Amino acid sequence: MRNEARALSSFEDGIRYDQLSDAEKDQWDLLEWDEDGPPDAVDPQAVNKWLFNIDTVDKVLAHVMTHGLKVEGGDRLGKTIIFAKNQAHAEFIEERFNANYPQFKGAFARTITFKTEYAQSLIDDFSTKDKAPHIAISVDMLDTGIDVPEVVNLVLFKLIRSKTKFWQILGRGTRLCENLFGPGLDKECFYVFDFCQNLEFFSQNPTATEGAVGKGLSARLFEARLDLVLALDEQAAAAKLEMDEPGEPFDHGDGEEPTPEDDEPVRTSTLQAVRNYVAGMNLDNFVVRPHRRVVEKYQGDSAWASLNAASQHELVEEVASLPSEVQLGNEPAKRFDLLMLNLQLALLRRSKSFDRYRQQLQQIASALEEQCAIPLVKAQETLILQIQTEPWWIGVNVRLLELVRLRLRNLVQHVEKTKQPLVYSDFEDDLGAGVDVPLPQVGAVDFKRFKRKARHFLLEHEDNVALQKLRRGKPLTPTDLQQLEAMMISAGVGDRAQMDQAAELSKGLGRFIRSLVGLERGAVAEAFSAFLSTGTATADQMEFVDLVIEHLTHEGVMDPKLLYESPFTDIAPSGPEQVFPFKRTDELIEIIQLINASASG
Repeated sequence: MRNEARALSSFEDGIRYDQLSDAEKDQWDLLEWDEDGPPDAVDPQAVNKWLFNIDTVDKVLAHVMTHGLKVEGGDRLGKTIIFAKNQAHAEFIEERFNANYPQFKGAFARTITFKTEYAQSLIDDFSTKDKAPHIAISVDMLDTGIDVPEVVNLVLFKLIRSKTKFWQILGRGTRLCENLFGPGLDKECFYVFDFCQNLEFFSQNPTATEGAVGKGLSARLFEARLDLVLALDEQAAAAKLEMDEPGEPFDHGDGEEPTPEDDEPVRTSTLQAVRNYVAGMNLDNFVVRPHRRVVEKYQGDSAWASLNAASQHELVEEVASLPSEVQLGNEPAKRFDLLMLNLQLALLRRSKSFDRYRQQLQQIASALEEQCAIPLVKAQETLILQIQTEPWWIGVNVRLLELVRLRLRNLVQHVEKTKQPLVYSDFEDDLGAGVDVPLPQVGAVDFKRFKRKARHFLLEHEDNVALQKLRRGKPLTPTDLQQLEAMMISAGVGDRAQMDQAAELSKGLGRFIRSLVGLERGAVAEAFSAFLSTGTATADQMEFVDLVIEHLTHEGVMDPKLLYESPFTDIAPSGPEQVFPFKRTDELIEIIQLINASASG
């Protein structure tokens, strides 16, 4: 049974009937309790186990969607894993997400568990950078064994009391990812949203942050369009009063100056784009709901009759950053829109930035010229070539720039990736400074770079005698370890401090090195051959041992505690004792410990 309740109490403290309001008590009594009737209280562990509070889940989702690390210029939440309590809890989270964000059509957030049909297909999609789902809601399945470098947000929505599992979960965020936030903007941190006090339980105190609240591309487009409308209004008012601005930084030739009436179609279409964006805001969305009054105001007609600085301020402060169901196109198109809006504004304001924006547009046109083999680009070749000439810019006006925007916005995605920085020129200032989460047992990004560099170096020197011994599970001597350490330090792989940190985290330098290079499968299989040859092994026993061999081959070492976690518990839910007698389980663990010890030196 899944009970649902609105606006009850925080799941951190549980729910007490005597602390509810009268309306909430009425709702409590109407829930579908068992034959014993409603309890006097529900402890916090039960809230996300069998009692699911709509308000709690909505608030968690709203917080993550608002403050989580974003990609695509800050418009889309980066790859995120939500760790739920159980299957019903995961499905409820997905249900509430779809209720709040119907524009994503049930694809953005998906439940991925062992009970999910076509789970591997969903994992493959989640592992693809620009493919939905972007939020994976998991129960145990994604705690280990998934390597998605694009993951930047981890949401702990359940109590975790296994230290091993806790660090495995956090390990999902430590993978490096180049150019994740744009060319040259690598992944430098990840966020942990802990709603169940797991960090406190494990005595971790990561640096707190308010989250990635920088304005996304859509919000910046919203503001730029408002600016353009008001700038056109100012031009019209100035013309009406016959007040000419002093100075003419641009040569518009001998032709006639455009009149405000000429630019009216641009103003109308620009304002309509802003109004459509507001109209697409779902008033039932949990993020929109607190701003319902002002959104409803601008979803009507009267508020737009006299757009001024006061209404602009209200729209920018309260509305611009809210989610809308209106889609503005892909990231390159939106960036191009923003560039063209800035160019139009610079022209109207006679700003010194006009030349900079013009150069950016000409560079993009030059890059597009190289893609004229594409029919859609070829169709605009004349315009693309003209933009790159000086005569085209004589007498340029807002209407002409709007024409360029409309014709080229859907073509810029064809610019070669190496030329993409031309489009991303203003991105870095808007991203904000990254904040590292110092989780010492997982390691910071710098340490992850060191590990990657060490793995690459060691694999290039796999013929080293000590490394061969390590990969074959042969005992190492202290001299072997000293030689490996000196070899890595002299090659510039890492310094003494990093070596010491690696040894501390892995309980020995040898275990750290073997975790990078793994074990030869034949050597691991040989270590378990005698174990399996004793008696007649069942299919479950052979599958269980094969999982152990697979783990040791890939990871090099193994904590025996993992035998009581997934994927081993998929075969034996209560642990290895379910498929082996207690004595045989002890023998299995002893073999694992002997293999681990062979790397200690």
